[in-house]
Amino acid sequence: MTTTTLAVLVPLLPFLGAVAGLLLGRTAPGFVRPLAVLPTLASLVLAVLVAVHQGGGRAIDTHTELTPTGSVPIELGLHIDGFAALVAVLVGVVATCVQIYSTGYLRDDPRYPSYAALVSLFTSAMLLVVYSGDLMVLLVGWEVMGICSYFLVGHYWETPEARAASLKAFLVTKLGDVPFLIGLFALATDSGSFQITTVLGTVASGGLHHPTVVALLLLSGVAGKSALFPLHTWLPDAMAGPTPVSALIHAATMVAAGIYFVARLLPVFQASAAAMVVLAVMAGVTMVGSGLAALAQDDIKRVLAYSTIGQLGYMAGALAVGDRGAAVFHLLAHGAFKALLFLAAGVIIHASGTNSLAVMSRMKDLRTRVPDAYWTMTVALLALAAIPPFSGFFSKEAVLGAAEHVATGHTEQAPGASGWIVLVTGLVTAVLTAAYATRLWLLAFRGHGTEAPDHGRQPITMTAVLWGLAIPSLAFGLAFGPLPDWFDGRDLTPVLTTSVLGTGLALVGGIVTYGAWRHTTALAAGVPMGAVAAHPGADAGQVEAEAIAGHAPAFGGVAYAPDPADPGRLLLGPLHRHAAVGFHLDAVYTVLFVRPVQAGASLVRFLDREVVETYVRGAGALPRWLGTAVRRAQTGNVQTYVSALLAGTVVLVVAALLVATGA
Repeated sequence: MTTTTLAVLVPLLPFLGAVAGLLLGRTAPGFVRPLAVLPTLASLVLAVLVAVHQGGGRAIDTHTELTPTGSVPIELGLHIDGFAALVAVLVGVVATCVQIYSTGYLRDDPRYPSYAALVSLFTSAMLLVVYSGDLMVLLVGWEVMGICSYFLVGHYWETPEARAASLKAFLVTKLGDVPFLIGLFALATDSGSFQITTVLGTVASGGLHHPTVVALLLLSGVAGKSALFPLHTWLPDAMAGPTPVSALIHAATMVAAGIYFVARLLPVFQASAAAMVVLAVMAGVTMVGSGLAALAQDDIKRVLAYSTIGQLGYMAGALAVGDRGAAVFHLLAHGAFKALLFLAAGVIIHASGTNSLAVMSRMKDLRTRVPDAYWTMTVALLALAAIPPFSGFFSKEAVLGAAEHVATGHTEQAPGASGWIVLVTGLVTAVLTAAYATRLWLLAFRGHGTEAPDHGRQPITMTAVLWGLAIPSLAFGLAFGPLPDWFDGRDLTPVLTTSVLGTGLALVGGIVTYGAWRHTTALAAGVPMGAVAAHPGADAGQVEAEAIAGHAPAFGGVAYAPDPADPGRLLLGPLHRHAAVGFHLDAVYTVLFVRPVQAGASLVRFLDREVVETYVRGAGALPRWLGTAVRRAQTGNVQTYVSALLAGTVVLVVAALLVATGA
């Protein structure tokens, strides 16, 4: 079988699994789990084979015209280079782990068949984005992911949080997709093709007429899909979906799509220095803002959500300094340890019966209830905090090293301003990342108080996946040596200066947070926090749904808990209440966008009901009135009809005489 055939089967198998799962979900439920896991696993195996055949060598390009358009052709094509080959393997690994994990996590969920089919379709769409050689075909996968996220985030549709989160995720990403689509058309107009290689050739020859406008239009869609400032607000709320969905969206698929798109078309953005600076500013604000917000969240999954936003900021920062190798290196490393963090969080929520860190901090020996989650999450948090020798250290240092080279003028692949912005904000974020990672670990696993509830052992399908993901979280960073052969050839070895600075700042952030926790933990006993939800016999999905639904009524907010023993409150001081609600960006957007749209909708409704319908009703009333008048003349009396006929005759005769005499 040729490499091209293998590559075609990689996105096709999960798609066929999704279709079969939907068709057989009710009639043959015993086939649902095999149809969820086996096609995705087979797709992973084929993706590995494609990567082995590609080997970091010359890109595999093949295409055929999909349909005649009369102008710019749309072609069904593949473009598989080292970036695409490795990202596809990451997608396959995470999707397979999520499907296996979900068989235990949602074992009693009546909507599991549709859920599993949507996850398979989601996986297929992301693989289509990764392998596609045509921008229009890429857009198909891009949009299919958007609609799948709407259904998956809203899986617990009985809860208002899930319904609102799914709608918000859909609308915010669509807000970015409109200018994104315009940018794609502008690219195709200038290059005469949607084919990626043709577009890049046009850029190299200087044929892109308005590079700044095109790049900024494309960045709008990237900001929405990859949750970069200012379109990042949907991602924390998306935690209302099941934990495996969070792992899939936040680690390897939807949020990675925007970063991967920019990496593929980086020369388009490098054609405009202004666009690169804008991307650097977006990355810097995203990193620092999300780090502060993560330090104030009470929901364990929202901490990880803001963490995802921050790590996406690092990837965008690497692209802003023109190093897509460092960006994709961090994307790969982050995909492994972030999927592990979310899946371990699902185990912890099931064991504790709550998603609240404040409640967990008042549970004794929670770590002994979930030893698998405890040890694997510790590994993942160390990778997140970029502590050597864990994978996050090497990938994050590749980003900071690239920024340092640009800032100091060693390379001219991006403006110097971009380098300084990414370098400074990246170092600040290193402190914040270690701080919120330490806070999460201490509150979840070092609590004091009553015994943690016994919800029983988690299924082996959940715990085995954690150990599988712990391996790349620990060791993948060592791939910094061979990876340049798969990428652009740029060295990914950590730079001494940024390595010492980044690691030192991370240690400072962790130690300061530990000191704050030691200072505040004595207050926990004086302020008890009741458990949010607990059904010991329920599966993990039901426990999580109840925990999400019960958090806001218990504490007054989805992200907030009035806990004086929270070290984040001490560290942030007066910033805490603002950081807990994402610095009020949702309120700002409500004023700037939501209310004007609602006011416009109210005006349209008024005009439709009071103006348009008035004319419609008037158009029907006039004939009705005429009919009424004519009906009254129809009395059925023959004498009346004869009299009217004679009177009409007299009138006509008199009129004729007057005309004849010229009177």
